[in-house]
Amino acid sequence: MAAASFAFALSIAGCVPHTQPAELFQLAPESSAHRAMQTRFFETSNQQELLSASAAALQDLGFQIEESVREVGFLRAAKERSAREYGQDIGRVLTWLLSMGHVVMPVDLHQKIAAALVARPLNHEGARQEVRIIFYRVVWKGDGQADRNYIPPGEQTMEMIRDPEIYQQFFAKLSKAVFLEAHTI
Repeated sequence: MAAASFAFALSIAGCVPHTQPAELFQLAPESSAHRAMQTRFFETSNQQELLSASAAALQDLGFQIEESVREVGFLRAAKERSAREYGQDIGRVLTWLLSMGHVVMPVDLHQKIAAALVARPLNHEGARQEVRIIFYRVVWKGDGQADRNYIPPGEQTMEMIRDPEIYQQFFAKLSKAVFLEAHTI
């Protein structure tokens, strides 16, 4: 009887239309500002040189190129760094003390900072190119404990990097590299 009820519930659940929240496809008010921060335009007809200059700028910032698809103007690069912050360690110790040793908060241990770049022509002549880059990071947490429950290490979180400084650094290096390659200096 229980199996029949379960099967009936599954068949009804399959008939329910999937709805998506109305705000799913709406852009946040700050979306245009983020896009402006992530995008620059270059007056060049050579997309291959622009990609090479982009790769060089990323390497100057410590990234390693992981994937390059020149036919579609795509680059992906990453670098790995420690994610340890003293504030988290202090919070971990305070939590441990206040809970009298029952809670050990997991802290961030390691992070991978990644960049995805797309370069595309803006007109049919290809004399003007758009470069858009997005930086994001994946953080791995260490182990912890909540009372008698052990929290294993390895929990991951991903977040977009919205710090304008990293975008400004990248585009400053890219502008310089494009100028140098255009003038073969």
